[in-house]
Amino acid sequence: MADIRIHREHQLGLPKARKVAWQWAEDVEKNFDMDCTVIEGDFSDTIEFTRSGVKGTLVVAADHFDLNAKLGFLLGAFRHTIESEIERNLDKLLTASARKAPAKKARK
Repeated sequence: MADIRIHREHQLGLPKARKVAWQWAEDVEKNFDMDCTVIEGDFSDTIEFTRSGVKGTLVVAADHFDLNAKLGFLLGAFRHTIESEIERNLDKLLTASARKAPAKKARK
């Protein structure tokens, strides 16, 4: 089995990070036929995702994302390609969400 571990820090806070994570879950369900389950917590959420040959979690906190996935034998051969695609998709969502954040007002 091949493992994928991705860590991304952010400054979104938990409510906005949840939106990014839920969008990520919707995307992988649609595009990669994953089954996702969201487990909400007070300080973080966990998205469990699975399909044939893949099982993992995405932990969503106020200041970071941690993705851990195990790939089965057949998909393990494509680990680097799969990891790159996950990173690209997650980074795209984080970048888009960061751009939407309102600018802080200057103090007088």
